[in-house]
Amino acid sequence: MAAAFNILLLIVQAVIYFGAMSALFRARRVLGIGVFVSSLGVMHFLETYLASVFYVSVPVGTISPGSTVLFSGKLAMLLLLYIKEDAETVRQPIYGLLLGNFLIVALTLVLRLHETVAVAGRQPDVSFIDEMGWLMVWGTSLLFVDSIAMILIYEKLGRVFGERVMPRALGALALTLTFDQIGFYAILHWLTGAPVAVLYGGWAAKMVAALVFSVMLAFYLSHIEARPLGSARRLGDVFDRLTYRHRYEALLERAGLDELTGLHDRGRFEEAGRNAFEHAAAIGQPLSLLMVDVDHLKAINEVTDYATGDEILKDVAKVLVGSLRPTDQAFRYGGEEFAVLCNGMEHEAAIGLAERIRMGVATVTRVPGRPQATVSVGVATYPGNANDFGGLVRCADARMYGAKHAGRNRTIADRAVEYAMRGSTMLPGPERA
Repeated sequence: MAAAFNILLLIVQAVIYFGAMSALFRARRVLGIGVFVSSLGVMHFLETYLASVFYVSVPVGTISPGSTVLFSGKLAMLLLLYIKEDAETVRQPIYGLLLGNFLIVALTLVLRLHETVAVAGRQPDVSFIDEMGWLMVWGTSLLFVDSIAMILIYEKLGRVFGERVMPRALGALALTLTFDQIGFYAILHWLTGAPVAVLYGGWAAKMVAALVFSVMLAFYLSHIEARPLGSARRLGDVFDRLTYRHRYEALLERAGLDELTGLHDRGRFEEAGRNAFEHAAAIGQPLSLLMVDVDHLKAINEVTDYATGDEILKDVAKVLVGSLRPTDQAFRYGGEEFAVLCNGMEHEAAIGLAERIRMGVATVTRVPGRPQATVSVGVATYPGNANDFGGLVRCADARMYGAKHAGRNRTIADRAVEYAMRGSTMLPGPERA
């Protein structure tokens, strides 16, 4: 009789928990999502405490309401948050709980250094604090893994069940709670000597809890906050957002980029250039380098304004990108100077590319009401012009300055030959790959 009554009480607790938390979730547009998230967090201590010391008897064995109802319900709430919001929102309580509980343990270690005094004959139970602290850290570490795994499983099951929430949620919760039961029992047994009956009874109860919460979750999404849920998301995208990896990759992508032109900057040029040179030398292929400098940009800025100069630099970058093969790379070398690396390109082909860039810049920057811009280009090629990457840069740079001293708006590719707009007869060069 007592066991059956306990089951009834557990179901009532689950309904009250889900009803209260789903009401806070439903009111997130008015109260803010922080109210819902904070409510999840404040019950964590109670969940952990009940899971460690508070057990009741039910037909399937000995279980803890803290683990069966409160923890299972928390996972269901995190799944609801993910379904109706996104991975970037659901990761906030996951990381917050994890870091908060690590902070509790750190502060407890400092508190132990105090010399305490008794008040009304009571002394702090430090052993209890220690035990609860480590249980909470282990529990939230499991929660961190549980939450990510549950969401990925939910999305994976979407390929089988489509938008049917009930079977997807049940499968995700059941598998996750199975893993969690094994993990939490391991430390509970180590700290408190909990019998193996707690493991089996708790697992059976959590499977029932997974079914109950899945039914309530499906009901909520079907009748209270119904709207199309969309198709299953890519697992890689979900994992990236849950673990902040997408921000890391975005940071890597942005690192080394010039903000004005969108080209890679000089630091990336040095790295890419040395790698390209080593590769060219290893396989015996040519490597051409173009140094491109905008003529009279400082004078243009003085006559107009720096915004005009910025627009010209962006136009030059567009011409560079539009002129290159997929294997070529363009960089903003500094100020008004650009560099172009051309893997596997012979010297004559590089001269043709330089001329196409030069003439393209003159055409693109011919804008009414704005000074027209031109460029001077120096071309050098390995192995004919240098034995190392530094020598290649110096050679192309010297030829670029030679083009400027010779009158600008021209290409110089060796000591004797100058290619200029006036009077030059350039071959069109090979077709772009």
